[in-house]
Amino acid sequence: MLSKLLRPTLGIAFVAWAGLASAQQAATRPVAPVTAAPAAGGAVASADYRLGAGDQIRVHVFQNPELSLEARVNESGTVNYPLVGQLQLGGLTVTEAEQRIAKALQQGNILKAPQVTINVTTVRGSQVAVLGEVQKPGRFPLETTNVRVSEMLAAAGGVTQNGDERVVVTGTRNGQAFRKEVDIRALFAGQSTDDVTLQPGDTLFVAKAPTFYLSGEAQRPGNYRVERGMTVQQAVAAGGGITNRGSMNRIRITRTQPDGRQVTIEPRLTDVVQPGDVLVVRESIF
Repeated sequence: MLSKLLRPTLGIAFVAWAGLASAQQAATRPVAPVTAAPAAGGAVASADYRLGAGDQIRVHVFQNPELSLEARVNESGTVNYPLVGQLQLGGLTVTEAEQRIAKALQQGNILKAPQVTINVTTVRGSQVAVLGEVQKPGRFPLETTNVRVSEMLAAAGGVTQNGDERVVVTGTRNGQAFRKEVDIRALFAGQSTDDVTLQPGDTLFVAKAPTFYLSGEAQRPGNYRVERGMTVQQAVAAGGGITNRGSMNRIRITRTQPDGRQVTIEPRLTDVVQPGDVLVVRESIF
């Protein structure tokens, strides 16, 4: 009888003890630091990305949420930081900016050993210029920090009909001048590893495609684009072939040498045409 009376009491006591133990464990369990997640569609900047005017950043100070903030780098490259004041962050890499904020908090006797992390949530101040033979030349913002050459060419509407098959990318990398020629055809065919990641201030330039001039006994004399690996025979075919009076065996090419001299050669039909060549189809002697 006594055991029946005690059973409910013991059950309640056990539940209460289990709840207390769970609460004590939760109180003593280490709390993981709360890190701010990037905003939807936000950029994930690499550590060597350099901040610019218009960039939106999220600063997180470990175990000090009152010192965390979201801010925009203003036109002068500064950010107004709580208890510290104006900090010059423009032009610094993400890592350097983290170190500058940590140093300012330490020198201001605000924290002894601050741990600062920065997320770039929106990249606005960084732009790339796309010039030359593209559909929409101009300056385009780097909305994220991993924009590649192919994406920027697409943003500019692609290459015009008169555009070259190469795009020249210039800028700076690690303080040094940077220049790279990228094969556009191979790039969009997925056969190139040169789809480089762009940096703020880069310029993409697509020149006009190289041309040759066809004259003489050709069906359609005129200026034509030099296609990759184009032979003399293909060049004549591009102009509709020869007239009834012309001869494929009597073609001459006037070519300008690197030193500016002009030479006339008698090419084979399988020889490759060079930019600037002038092809003359002469009359047959029969």
